[in-house]
Amino acid sequence: MAAKSFDLVVIGAGPGGYVAAIRAAQLGMNVAIVEREHMGGICLNWGCIPTKAMLRSSEVFHLMHRAKEFGLKADGISYDLYAVVARSRAVAKQLNGGVGHLLKKNKVTALMGDATMPSKGVVSVTTDKGVEELRAPNIILATGARARELPGLEADGDLVWTYKHALTPPRMPKKLLVIGSGAIGIEFASFYNTLGTETTVVEVMDRILPVEDAEISGFAKKQFEKQGMTIREKAMVKQLDRAKGKITAHIEQGGKVTKEEFDTVISAVGIVGNTEGLGLEALGVRVEKTHVVTDAFCRTGVDGIYAIGDLAGAPWLAHKASHEGVMVAELVAGKNNVHPVKPESIAGCTYCHPQVASVGFTEAQAKENGFEVKVGRFPFIGNGKAIALGEPEGMVKTVFDAATGELLGAHMVGAEVTELIQGYVVGRQLETTEEDLMETVFPHPTLSEMMHESVLDAYGRAIHF
Repeated sequence: MAAKSFDLVVIGAGPGGYVAAIRAAQLGMNVAIVEREHMGGICLNWGCIPTKAMLRSSEVFHLMHRAKEFGLKADGISYDLYAVVARSRAVAKQLNGGVGHLLKKNKVTALMGDATMPSKGVVSVTTDKGVEELRAPNIILATGARARELPGLEADGDLVWTYKHALTPPRMPKKLLVIGSGAIGIEFASFYNTLGTETTVVEVMDRILPVEDAEISGFAKKQFEKQGMTIREKAMVKQLDRAKGKITAHIEQGGKVTKEEFDTVISAVGIVGNTEGLGLEALGVRVEKTHVVTDAFCRTGVDGIYAIGDLAGAPWLAHKASHEGVMVAELVAGKNNVHPVKPESIAGCTYCHPQVASVGFTEAQAKENGFEVKVGRFPFIGNGKAIALGEPEGMVKTVFDAATGELLGAHMVGAEVTELIQGYVVGRQLETTEEDLMETVFPHPTLSEMMHESVLDAYGRAIHF
């Protein structure tokens, strides 16, 4: 079969790959995209979207139990785990179909199959109909990542789960151990704990949500413990003894090893890049610690080969991948003024209860980078909308450069902060100062007023606290 020629071939149709393909097509390129499993990738099918659907179910369940507080009556409250999962899968399926439609609409050639690069500028795709050869001067690697598995803690889908098993659980855990307290671990801990599972979280670092500001992590920990979670920091699961229907975890903490029995373990100890089988080494593409090494513009150092998203390193976020995809498409198209995606300007969001969101430097990072800082805080308890919502637990924290008034970072914990954070993201993108934010009129009554008050507090001007 003769090779088909394109201007660009994208390998992987997750939030990095399919966005890159669409933007390149918009810019007049002839584009092909190859996906081996699901259009929309992990994020849409097994990550961001279905987890949010499940967490929404647990949030509604939690609110139903609080009906009396709101002057409402709700008796015999319960849940159907399989219906919760079915809704989550239906949401993912709907969006999966949407990605296929968008690619078709933008005249992107989509192939389902396994891709490899036998030589520079060539992508060989093994489909269910045979092998197709694609040729292109530009190739974007967007193959994503998968769950890291530690020796002895490997998932079996029965007693030990990865995120995929946790999204389609064979049963409801009674006693759950979650290993790792990053976004994935904490979101699953929050979901199952809210539905009544006795939940323990083990984190090897000195605090949960270790990438967040220390104050925010500490606040979130207190809230999780109030909800009945057991949090064990500076701890490590050394061994899992599996037996019929139960698992014994050997947990080391403070130099002592204790044994505890669970019926389910979720392993959420990070990710590894999908670099295998692509032929990267033979082409001279550098891989370090399972991730492709790139410069700020996602160039691999091999002419015409780019890597974006989780494959190219932290932060492991869908929105980072999408923006890198757009950037590379514009770079390949020869557009002027293409700017690299700055990791410190990308917001991180965790959809546990309470939610956690942040952008930029933590207070500690700002100081480590040599800044003299001004820090503002405002609690949810001082905000009328938060009290009216019945969500008085939370805080907003802002970090400014004392010398210039530059907004260095913003950190939040509480209801809907994953939506609020974008205000500060836009502020950082526009290089706003404390003066601009102080003079901005925030609508009342809204949760966003706390963002204003936190800025005011950094300069000793908070009104409502």
